Amino acid sequence: MTAGGTTTTGAAMVAVADPFGVADDPAMPALARALNADEAVRQLGALAGLTGGTGRVRLLGGRVLRYKPGRRCLIEYTVGVERRDGVNDVVRLIGKVRRRRSGASALRLLEALWTAGFAADNADGISVPEPIGRLPALGMWLQRAVAGRPATELLAGPDGAALARRIAEAAHKLHRAAVPARRCHTMADELGILRERLPAVAAAEPRWACRIQRVLSWCERLAASVPRPAACGIHRDFYADQVLVDGDRLHLIDFDCYCAGDPALDIGNFIGHVREHSLRVLGDPGALADVERALGDRFAELAGAAVRPAVRAYAILTLVRHIHLSAVLPGRRGLTGRLLELCEEALGAGVR
Repeated sequence: MTAGGTTTTGAAMVAVADPFGVADDPAMPALARALNADEAVRQLGALAGLTGGTGRVRLLGGRVLRYKPGRRCLIEYTVGVERRDGVNDVVRLIGKVRRRRSGASALRLLEALWTAGFAADNADGISVPEPIGRLPALGMWLQRAVAGRPATELLAGPDGAALARRIAEAAHKLHRAAVPARRCHTMADELGILRERLPAVAAAEPRWACRIQRVLSWCERLAASVPRPAACGIHRDFYADQVLVDGDRLHLIDFDCYCAGDPALDIGNFIGHVREHSLRVLGDPGALADVERALGDRFAELAGAAVRPAVRAYAILTLVRHIHLSAVLPGRRGLTGRLLELCEEALGAGVR
């Protein structure tokens, strides 16, 4: 039997798969209940957004998708909904649990985006997942799972540049949606992340300490050159895995970092991730230069050419942040030196 508990649906026993052992996390005790199939059915059956206030819910399957011990967990439920009008649906749900968070603000944000033009049937083909509801007893909020492939898998294909232009349009639409944010993120915050994390790399690799200090100094000079932006709601963790492509429709996902900030940050962050992916996966940091160019050009067409210096600056700062990520993430440690060289090249040109 898979961990998490079972419940009977017809003649079959259904389990919520727990390959990470999240049910034993003492910092997040509600997870054990979320993975108990009988408890999950009871809780999900009370969601008006799922059943319309009537009908029965049957658990058809479930699994933990992602897990960061003591911090957050992502669980997928597949349920059969039997309505009183005789209509039967199979629905895939994504439940999110974060330590010491009720999920209320995250659900409200998704609801606000949904009603601000990002519903599943809108004409422009740019959507967010449908918000379903919240389970206070589990500290969980839920959205409908959406179809599609991560843009990461498609940008290197023959239509990569065209997809990049569509992604720029999606980001611009988000920036113009005027959905209020509870937090702000400034250039000072962006630099603060680098000041906090890069010294750890220098401490672990003393041979790079002087170079890393110089990179930090150049980052400060580059940041000082960026004009103060007109802040708006931004994703702030915008990269290719946060865009699911389903035919002509794009789904933007994971708004945990949504805040008020510089819209150029989203595009620069995306470009920085593309460049790091090109180096790590394709072996050439310039392999997707056409994708980077298409993304930046289309965003400049929509937001104005004045955004270009800020986009370029944020792309470089994102690449610098990957120096630290390469030092701590499994499978990336061999890239740290090469990333350092790339950042020195980009910053050296930028500060001049």
